[in-house]
Amino acid sequence: MLLTKERRPAFRSVEGWARLVLLEAGAIRECEEHGWARVLGDPHAHERAILAARHDPPPGVSPDGALAVIEDVLLSIGDTCPECET
Repeated sequence: MLLTKERRPAFRSVEGWARLVLLEAGAIRECEEHGWARVLGDPHAHERAILAARHDPPPGVSPDGALAVIEDVLLSIGDTCPECET
């Protein structure tokens, strides 16, 4: 008998899902040297992330809850890398 395991999502937390959505939308980018996330300040990318969160929230999260997590994660990320001089 073949047993199958339920696949887990690629992210481990709702915050991880939000970071993935923001990266895919182009709203944030990782510092190439240090790996810190940085907000790019692109309003169109921010809007794409919001639309993606509302249309495809993670399992067990409402569209409004997904939007709140996106906003919280976006507010927790700065626009500069803390380890870079510039």
